[in-house]
Amino acid sequence: MERIPILRIGDLLLVTIQVDMHDRLAITLQDDLTERIVSDHAKGVLIDISALDLVDSFIGRMISNTAAMARVLDADTVLVGMQPAVAITLVELGLTLPGVKTALNVERGMKLLGKNYN
Repeated sequence: MERIPILRIGDLLLVTIQVDMHDRLAITLQDDLTERIVSDHAKGVLIDISALDLVDSFIGRMISNTAAMARVLDADTVLVGMQPAVAITLVELGLTLPGVKTALNVERGMKLLGKNYN
């Protein structure tokens, strides 16, 4: 089964989505990520979607739900690298991603989480 790698950087988890997301992969990522938050005692999650050109309503909801689950597990989530077309699509779909912070890139995302890894 296809999986998206989850990297640990200190007390953060970094997820870089480099493939087209489909529903099953999104659910697998959500399950894997929540398990890793608990097992690694992560305090923050960076989800890099810079390689995604499109998101549909399901993927948008999955990102929002994953952030909500992370919050319940005591980890903040920052979504980084959003393309303009993705932002437009999310707004047009009415998905505001409550509780999800955004940043232009990983470096800014880490600063949002209070980490400075230069």
